Amino acid sequence: MTIVPNFQTVVDPQKLEKLAEVAIKVGLRLEKGQDLVITAPLAALPLVRLITKHAYKAGAGIVTTFYSDEETTLARYEFAPDASFDKASDWLYEGMAKAYGNGAARLAIAGDNPMLLSGQDPSKVARANKANSMAYKPALEKIANFDINWNIVSYPNPSWAKQVFPDVPEDVAVGKLAEAIFAASRVDVADPISAWAEHNANLKKRSSWLNGERFSALHFTGPGTDLTVGLADGHEWHGGASTAKNGITCNPNIPTEEVFTTPHALRVEGHVSSTKPLSHQGTLIDNIQVKFEGGRIVEAKATKGEEVLNKVLDTDEGARRLGEVALVPHSSPISKSGILFYNTLFDENASCHIALGQCYSKCFLDGASLSQDQIKAQGGNSSLIHIDWMIGSDKVDIDGIKADGSKVPVMRRGEWA
Repeated sequence: MTIVPNFQTVVDPQKLEKLAEVAIKVGLRLEKGQDLVITAPLAALPLVRLITKHAYKAGAGIVTTFYSDEETTLARYEFAPDASFDKASDWLYEGMAKAYGNGAARLAIAGDNPMLLSGQDPSKVARANKANSMAYKPALEKIANFDINWNIVSYPNPSWAKQVFPDVPEDVAVGKLAEAIFAASRVDVADPISAWAEHNANLKKRSSWLNGERFSALHFTGPGTDLTVGLADGHEWHGGASTAKNGITCNPNIPTEEVFTTPHALRVEGHVSSTKPLSHQGTLIDNIQVKFEGGRIVEAKATKGEEVLNKVLDTDEGARRLGEVALVPHSSPISKSGILFYNTLFDENASCHIALGQCYSKCFLDGASLSQDQIKAQGGNSSLIHIDWMIGSDKVDIDGIKADGSKVPVMRRGEWA
């Protein structure tokens, strides 16, 4: 049996405490009496304990945590019968959906080894992912539709740290990743709550400007990229703090540097190349090149991980269409760090990006009152997946296209114009 090592000597306890406080007070803005459901890797137990403490100090009703463990995950791939990979714990996700339907908040702690499944049969990984996505859909819809306040933060799991910093001892890697997480999450300052208030105000200025322009499309140009992303009818830009349907204003992603909205699922044309690798379920997918026609990916290539990419695209009909487009300046703190985190929560905040799959209903004017049929009619995409990958750099320009065909510079060489 492997004992989870204690790396608290290399993880700054004061900054970890601040991260836990920010998760509750900024990420969730948990209300008195509200229940909380947490999911976390077993290695993140120190952060779970601190978040639980701050949740109860904020008046939480009941905090329930579900843990994952890398060795038990691998045991499935080594010993489970083949039929296991077409099954998922639907009863668990039904319970989560019920909890969210009853008003519980959701907090996920990211930190799993991004390459955990890299040595496993890609077919089994794809089957397990599809079964899990189908079972998770009732709970995911509550999150994607922003019915509840939810948040994701991260913990420097040793196996993740060694992927990011492979050339140093494990304890050093954990310490370096911890400091990178704290900096990106804005908890390495004296008053993180105030820092987040200022950051949210800046993101709000960007999204308000974009909403005022009412672009019908965005045009991306750069090396290997000439892409026109039509925007959904009645789309709305968001960034930083947003108000969920339950009336609570929260920051779903910590960190975040993006402003984002919903593309029109049928109005994406051209070709685009990734500017950073995508780490997906244990596979690094690099140098992605895709071609869109009528909003749908009709050609897809990658120099690494192409087989996995194509399996992702075949998940369902919506997997080949876009559910999100997001703008991030190349000078964002995460980009300037020069670190490839192998974790979308961080890497997407280093670069402009697009997401395959499910759209966010909140990215529509009056989105809270729209039915799924109305969202589809306005161009919103539906899928079992939502996978972000990076297409921005200091060599990419973006123009906003208005209904009359006129163009307005949005970004030049990766920076706001």
